Amino acid sequence: MAKEVKTIGVLTSGGDAPGMNAAIRAVVRTALFNGLKVKGIMRGYAGLLNEEIIDMCSTSVSDIINRGGTILYTARCQEFTTAEGQKLGAEICKKHNIDGLVVIGGDGSFRGAQKLAALGINTIGLPGTIDLDIACTDYTIGFDTAVNTAMEAIDKVRDTSTSHERCSIIEVMGRNAGYIALWCGIANGAEDVLLPERYDNDEQALINKIIENRKRGKKHHIIINAEGIGHSASMARRIEAATGIETRATILGHMQRGGTPTCKDRVYASIMGAKAVELLLAGKSKRVVGYKHGEYVDFDIDEALAMVKDIPEDQYEICRHLVR
Repeated sequence: MAKEVKTIGVLTSGGDAPGMNAAIRAVVRTALFNGLKVKGIMRGYAGLLNEEIIDMCSTSVSDIINRGGTILYTARCQEFTTAEGQKLGAEICKKHNIDGLVVIGGDGSFRGAQKLAALGINTIGLPGTIDLDIACTDYTIGFDTAVNTAMEAIDKVRDTSTSHERCSIIEVMGRNAGYIALWCGIANGAEDVLLPERYDNDEQALINKIIENRKRGKKHHIIINAEGIGHSASMARRIEAATGIETRATILGHMQRGGTPTCKDRVYASIMGAKAVELLLAGKSKRVVGYKHGEYVDFDIDEALAMVKDIPEDQYEICRHLVR
């Protein structure tokens, strides 16, 4: 049984994601409602090691639920990957009487939380990443907003691609995960979708399909390319040289991280934030909050990090049948 929690710390780590502010707000207000003190840790684990720690009250999180990014800021921290950095982080938590810590981020952030838990700090992880690549959960904070941002951008590119009778390669984010690409492939009616989990590097097959589609009267061709494959600009040059069809590459980039969170990201992140505090109040530690089969659940961090996630085969097959 973890020790009783009286003061909760909250930090955001790794890449920012829309909805993180909703989660922060829920952590702070749920904790205060239950008589706990709350401290915000700025700039992730880097801020923890630098003791960038502030007291938070209800007004600290007023008017933030509609804002993208994270009011606590975020940063990478190489030092925290070392045993010395982790030990220092635990000591600083204890120095500031932080006996419960909510970490909002991805797998790398959870590894930090795992180490702090082993050093006596009660920790709960919340899945905050636009990549949807955390295996223990069907939902991650920020994915819904990011995929909608990408979908709207691709619709706009299609308009100009059609007007100029072009082939367009549109690169979306996701690191080595193809979920944004997969969803946009279905939602945007793309002609081809390239996923890191499935792509066989057969560029000639792409070229043949573009030529065949043009022969049967199709005036444009949209290829959605996942970040984990990349090289969209050079791919566009090769396709244009092989087909004679003007081909342009558009890399959507970090616009997918920003913007006003969708209703889903606000609500789900808020519920997850509240659940994290409830777990700490129940004496739980070293857990990750997830969403599985329509329910909010929690997993041991060790178990969560050991899980492997892949593109659902049925969704991939549906996408493959729909692209033409």
